[in-house]
Amino acid sequence: MNSSRTKGTVLRAKSLAIAGVLGAVSIVLGMTPLGFIPVPTAAGHATIMHIPAVLAGVLEGPVTGGLVGLIFGLHSFIRMGSPLFADPVIAVLPRIMIGVVAHLAYRLTGSVALAAALGTVTNTAGVLGLAVVRGYIAAPVAWGIAVTHGFPEVVVAVLLTTLVYKSLKRTRR
Repeated sequence: MNSSRTKGTVLRAKSLAIAGVLGAVSIVLGMTPLGFIPVPTAAGHATIMHIPAVLAGVLEGPVTGGLVGLIFGLHSFIRMGSPLFADPVIAVLPRIMIGVVAHLAYRLTGSVALAAALGTVTNTAGVLGLAVVRGYIAAPVAWGIAVTHGFPEVVVAVLLTTLVYKSLKRTRR
């Protein structure tokens, strides 16, 4: 097949493989303590399960980032540790958008750190915003969670994503 004809319409084998690997990493992070980094705040930990979706969006584009986010979201839905994540709209939709937003931020600014920060905010704001809209939690509770969980997660995501990105870029050359 002509690669220029299929490049924009078909997910390349490389992108699909990266989506599978990063999706698997996201699941492993969610099923083990590796996905939760201790931080000295009321939240107690920052999740890093969304970082594979950010990396996929930055490295391979919005479709691959969205696929990894979909895997993360489906994992959250299947494991549903709370009634909040038993709702597929809350468990899946914001997670799909992580890689898409990260890709757009990276493409517009060239900053991996900003892509990581905005991908993280997309996850936090999407889940909490939909939880409020769908009546699972009150807005003040959502704001409290956003502050105690969101800030540490942004900091950790920026640091880890930047380090992993630089390592991957070196090995891809």
